[in-house]
Amino acid sequence: MSLLNTFVIKTLPFIPKSIVGAVAQRYIAGETLADAVAKVRQLNGERAMATVDVLGEDILTQDQATESKFASLDVLNAIAKNNLDSNLSIKLTSLGLKMEKQFCLGNTEEIVSTAKRLNNFVRIDMEDHTCTDDTLDIYRILRNRYENVGIVIQAYLYRSEGDIRALAAEKANVRLCKGIYNEPPQVAIKDRVGIQQNYLKLLRMLFEAGCYVGIATHDDVLIEGAKKMITEFQLKPQQYEFQMLLGVREEKRKQLIAEGHRLRVYTPFGKDWYGYSVRRLKENPQMAGHVFKAMFGIGK
Repeated sequence: MSLLNTFVIKTLPFIPKSIVGAVAQRYIAGETLADAVAKVRQLNGERAMATVDVLGEDILTQDQATESKFASLDVLNAIAKNNLDSNLSIKLTSLGLKMEKQFCLGNTEEIVSTAKRLNNFVRIDMEDHTCTDDTLDIYRILRNRYENVGIVIQAYLYRSEGDIRALAAEKANVRLCKGIYNEPPQVAIKDRVGIQQNYLKLLRMLFEAGCYVGIATHDDVLIEGAKKMITEFQLKPQQYEFQMLLGVREEKRKQLIAEGHRLRVYTPFGKDWYGYSVRRLKENPQMAGHVFKAMFGIGK
């Protein structure tokens, strides 16, 4: 990482939101559901699938959680109404996980049951490590009642091998990602190569168990490793999918689709875009230079 990128990343909390927003807008479909529908329609036209996420985490009141639930229900209805090739991703903290687990379960079940009625699928996102056990608990309760629900596992957590072993035995539908939250070294692998090695190990475990996997990565090492396993296990395109974030490595996305792989684009929208955008910028430090240029009007 260059000194400029390091400087910008460390000073992000002090940079005006308008500047961050101008640079990070490529990662966000927009602030409204109509924006998300338009973006998904565009992605579908490019032969990509989508998963829509209503931005907003760590809500503080039950009223906010209920509002978040209804926003997710609106997404499901909009997908059906517009005949879009998209499912829904949800974060349990936005549905009240840190307030009351049963309340969160009720909100989540209403979303999953509505998705089932509409022949759609819900992916429960994984958040920081303090949420992992409760997230898996709620996932398993719902998975015992519904087939149209999946989970996310983060390869950088030391515990993930045990979680994958259990989920593989359950034939879970898993999105496997590296992990983005800033976790302590006691719970998470910190070096890039170590994370890559663990990711590929976990992916192999899932493929060996016959699980459907969302291979969520932009890392060439992981993409090529996954492609070798797909060939090794003689998987058909309907047995897995690649997943990428909106606005990241678009040429690689097009290449994978052209090669015949199914690919889904994580498509977030909403007014609570700032926290998500900051995480994206920290994960993609090369974008920091664009923040610097935007601050000082360079290149206009």
